[in-house]
Amino acid sequence: MKTVVPCYYHLDVEVSPERVDQVRRILAAHLRYWNLENLVEPVCHCAELLLRTIDAHATDKNTTLEMWWNGQHLITAIADIDGKSHPEAATRGWLAHVTALSDGWGCCATGSGGRIVWFSRRARAMERAPLVPSAPAPSLRESRGTPRELPVPVLAGPAPEGPLVGATAE
Repeated sequence: MKTVVPCYYHLDVEVSPERVDQVRRILAAHLRYWNLENLVEPVCHCAELLLRTIDAHATDKNTTLEMWWNGQHLITAIADIDGKSHPEAATRGWLAHVTALSDGWGCCATGSGGRIVWFSRRARAMERAPLVPSAPAPSLRESRGTPRELPVPVLAGPAPEGPLVGATAE
């Protein structure tokens, strides 16, 4: 059984429309590198929603993004320095998507007036087994043995004391 090595990724980025797509590709590459191919779409979609909301509504576009993988859970956190500038309608929109695509989420305030939004997904690392061509299964003629010439003694009865008739010594 393979043991999973905990992984961590940290990115400081100034959010812009071009950078959002670039950050999505970076996150997807890290998830694939960590053998978490099945988490690429939901995690990248949630991160993209949060980054686009920051781009549209925050005055300070500097953001920190972090991902932790412990072998069972992937936690993604996005810290927004200007957390009070988001309108309520924008918050409800991305919050519904994050809730639907994650196993858990949360939000907390930072000491500098911003906020950190995090979400988690449960998963297992996909096993990478090399593809090896298997030998073809034998045909029916090859797999059937020849019938026995000697009867098989019954297990419940006594074993014969002498040599079997027609048996050859090897």
